[in-house]
Amino acid sequence: MTATTLAADQLRAACDPASLPFETTATLEPLDALIGQDRAVEAIRLAAQMEHHRFNLYVHGPEGSGRHSTVLKILAEEAAGRPVPADWVYVQNFDDPDRPLAIELPRGEGPRLRAAMTALVEDLATQIPSLLVSEEYQNRRMALEQEFGARHETAFEELRKAAESRNVAILRTPMGFSLAAMHGGEIQKAEVLARLPEEERKKLQEDVAATEKELEDFLMSLPELEREQRSAISRLNEEMAKVAVDAALTLAMRGFETMPALAAHFKALRADLIAHADLFLSLERGKANDPFPAELAALREDPRFHRYAVNVMVTQAGDVTAAPVVVETLPTLANLTGQIDYIPMQGALVTDFTQIKPGALHRANGGFLVLDARRVLTEPFAWDALKRCLETKAVHVITAAERLGLIATTTLEPEPIPLKVRVVLVGDRLLHLILSEFDPDFGQYFRVAAEFGDDMNRSADSVGLFARLVATVVARERLRPVSRDGVASLVDAATRAAADQQKLSLRMGEIWDILREADHRAGKAGSAAVTAEHVRAAIEAAERRRSLTRDRLREATVRGIVQISTQGSVIGQVNGLTVSELGEERFGAPVRITARVRMGTGRVVDIEREARLGGPIHSKAVLILSSFLATRYVPNTPLSLWASLVFEQSYGGVEGDSASLAELCALLSALADVPVSQSFAVTGSVNQMGEVQAIGGINEKIEGFFNLCREVGLTGRQGVIIPQSNVTHLMLHTDVVEAVAAGRFHIHAVASVDEAIEQLTGLPAGKRMLNGEFEDGSVNANIEVRLLDFADARASMLQLRLPEQTEDQNEG
Repeated sequence: MTATTLAADQLRAACDPASLPFETTATLEPLDALIGQDRAVEAIRLAAQMEHHRFNLYVHGPEGSGRHSTVLKILAEEAAGRPVPADWVYVQNFDDPDRPLAIELPRGEGPRLRAAMTALVEDLATQIPSLLVSEEYQNRRMALEQEFGARHETAFEELRKAAESRNVAILRTPMGFSLAAMHGGEIQKAEVLARLPEEERKKLQEDVAATEKELEDFLMSLPELEREQRSAISRLNEEMAKVAVDAALTLAMRGFETMPALAAHFKALRADLIAHADLFLSLERGKANDPFPAELAALREDPRFHRYAVNVMVTQAGDVTAAPVVVETLPTLANLTGQIDYIPMQGALVTDFTQIKPGALHRANGGFLVLDARRVLTEPFAWDALKRCLETKAVHVITAAERLGLIATTTLEPEPIPLKVRVVLVGDRLLHLILSEFDPDFGQYFRVAAEFGDDMNRSADSVGLFARLVATVVARERLRPVSRDGVASLVDAATRAAADQQKLSLRMGEIWDILREADHRAGKAGSAAVTAEHVRAAIEAAERRRSLTRDRLREATVRGIVQISTQGSVIGQVNGLTVSELGEERFGAPVRITARVRMGTGRVVDIEREARLGGPIHSKAVLILSSFLATRYVPNTPLSLWASLVFEQSYGGVEGDSASLAELCALLSALADVPVSQSFAVTGSVNQMGEVQAIGGINEKIEGFFNLCREVGLTGRQGVIIPQSNVTHLMLHTDVVEAVAAGRFHIHAVASVDEAIEQLTGLPAGKRMLNGEFEDGSVNANIEVRLLDFADARASMLQLRLPEQTEDQNEG
């Protein structure tokens, strides 16, 4: 029988505190870098330094590996060497108000321009009304009114005299003008005129008609005269407004004269201010009865004056010395590309360029934008909008309502702002694969991928770096220094998390949570440093907090509700080992696997698969068992077997192949009619050659069976059979190691199914000899004899049926 028993020192790779050259982490130099992620760091730096717009970055790796913190740290370093980006503002497009203009300004000039325009409007709100009530203005306006009044009276007087020369009088009435015939210089009544000679009366009627036509022409000319008067007054107002506008604008433009981007805007602004000077007059008239000056706040809120405002979309004013690094935690369409708000006014929704709000792309322009990949993809329209902005190298403000066609009102089309940004998506590996496979645009704009690993090699150097990393966290979070044995315990925890004696887990989030809780316990104990005792207590407490389900399942097993035997021997029954994950809780538990056999047609029935509880990997494992049986035994005889396999008291899905060794052992026991020890639990995968392969969750599985055996009573015969290739993954709790060292529990590592069946039955598995038969008295010999018996019995049944069929055919 092959020696398979593992020694206690093979079950745990404990870090020796004496190997650490320090007393506490207080004497260690903090580590200013992440350990074990050199490839990821290199990829992040490449993306951060590249200028080409396609070299955006996708970062993926396990949770707690430091993805976000590392990305932000590197981006902050790169941003410090980049120039502070310019300001961007939106202003009124006086030619097309629905298409606001975007203007780039030097850093910090956006708020200053906004303040200057606010002051300009406030100044004109006072100066323009003041000018238009000045004595000079009133005199010039009175002169214009008198001039046009004189022209009106002169024309009317000429018309009146011409009428009188024809003996026609023009009379003013409340309803306008009327005409009356005159005779002898006096207005005559109709009956008097009727007595006039026919020729004279006819002449008088013709004169009245001619005067009526001239009066009509005169009245028709009055609107034109009034228009001329209004135009003249408007020119006067404009001339006077120019004085106020030029004076106020000259003051507002101070410091902006050298900015070419503003020249065209100031020119259009001046023309519009002069043309709409009456806005300021209407404001003043509205405040005429107010004993106080117009409220400046009300002036700023008046939508009529928004056209002269400046909407600062992004500014880098203040003590900013680096390019921006923006983290958008809720990447909706509006939060990414900005939005346009609407104001309810008189029952309708209206908007203007001052209602444009910036998004993360505006704030990150000239720097870096960090997004959660899954959240971007789940927000409606966000992913498409992001790709469009990257494609056009500009930020387009488009609302979701517009995309859906829900807004039936006037909206805006702001001029896109040129975009120069490095986008960093942080997600998982599966999402990266899906995007690479199914989104043809993804590879065009995200050319770099930074993959964070799960673990790193454990060596003296890496343990030293780990200790310095502990010192860094202690200093950053102001924790108590950690003693050398405390660091050794954290190293052991990292090895346990990696599930490999030669590795350290890089899921540092879990390790730092242990450190923080250990620091809390050290504080409660009044200790100046965090020791191994505090670390172990923190680990045990965290495990206890999340172990309710595990303990309830173990209790049900101890009470016999879940049937698991830890003593005795049974044919066709093996204790398998499973791992369950419920949130953060991960624990192992035994499960009874049984097999039944009889003569048949060579079929192995997987009851889990038949009941649709078995996953594809588990079904594959059972098919491998069928292949193993068909090729190992009775190679020259058809396999005349019917067998069934089942996980007893399993009411949920079964997936994975880690129970295939246990299933095969149960099947071999049933075929050989040899009992297997119930003191053992078995885990491992098996291939078609009968070789045992490594599986996952090895530590939890062993500990799950050990805890059950300890609960019902250790006999010194109990143990676990595991794959030989899993020995390097053992990082068992100290209570298991101590039990193994004391001979109260055993762990066997096997490389083949023969080694496993020998441990379970106490009989030799048996090798095939030169005569082609297995050794007498071996398990394999018993199996082959049983299968030959099945084959003979089946052949006899077929021979008995054949004559009956022939006789039936003859009768037919």
